[in-house]
Parts: sequence; C-alpha cells; structure tokens
Amino acid sequence: MASKKNFFERFSNWATAATGSSAAFIIAAATVVIWAVTGPLFNYSETWQLVINTGTTIVTFLMVFLIQKSQNKDSKAIHLKLNELLASHEGTSNRMVDIEDLTEAELDHLHKFYKQLSDLAEKEDDITCTHSIDAAQENQRNKSKRYVMNSNPGIKQNTTTKS
Repeated sequence: MASKKNFFERFSNWATAATGSSAAFIIAAATVVIWAVTGPLFNYSETWQLVINTGTTIVTFLMVFLIQKSQNKDSKAIHLKLNELLASHEGTSNRMVDIEDLTEAELDHLHKFYKQLSDLAEKEDDITCTHSIDAAQENQRNKSKRYVMNSNPGIKQNTTTKS
C-alpha cells in the first residue's frame, strides 16, 4: 500500500528507527563518558553540570513526544488488525470491535466477565472447549428458564428456543 506521508510522518519514522538503534545507544553512552571524563578539566563546575542536565532534559522532552507518536501509531495498527480478526471470524462477537473507546469502568466490567470465562475454561476437561459472550448469554438464559421452572413446578417446560 503506497501512501504519501507528510514530512513529519517520514521524519518521525526515521527518528524512531534511528533513536532505537544500537548506534544511538553507543553515541549516548559515549557522550556521558566524555562528559564524565571532562569533569576534572572544568573543575566539576556548575556550567559543566548544567551542560549534561540541559542536554538530557531537551533530549528527554523531545523523545517523550516521539515515543508517544510511535506508540499511538503502533496501537492503532494493532487495534485495526485485531478488529479485522474479530470481524472476519464467524465465531467471534463483533461487539468487541472498537472497545478501546469504552470508559475505564466499562472495560473493567468486561474484564470481570472474561475472568469468569477464564475460570470456566480452566474447569473444562477439553482444552478446545471455548466460551463466548453469546454462548455465556445463552447459558444464562437457559439457567434462568430452569430456575423459573424449578421455582414454579406448575409451569410446563417449553422445548423450543428463540434465537
């Protein structure tokens, strides 16, 4: 997929690759070593200390934004890939597509649900047995029907189910 990237996008990709390289680490380590070795030459003055403090602060400040941009792009790509897998697989719930837009409380609620599914799956003898939201909801409906019938013995059991 050929796409035209703007200057910042191209620069960001280049800078991310460059700063994440072994060469960048070696240059940064060498800079610190040179700075430390020059300490006696400058009598460990405040200016000598200010040089490394200012330099590292500026680099750190810029790197925070570069790293965040890179993570945002990677996160978006991963979410799109996962959404494609969810949308293309017949057995998955499409309600899970784009859940990253939910609130923290909603995500916590889903997490509790999947923790329960995990606990159920651990009890299964067959490791290929799966549980989905839809299967769990159907199981809940069936359990509720049985509870109502057991609580009211006079109610005749309906053998057909609605989907």
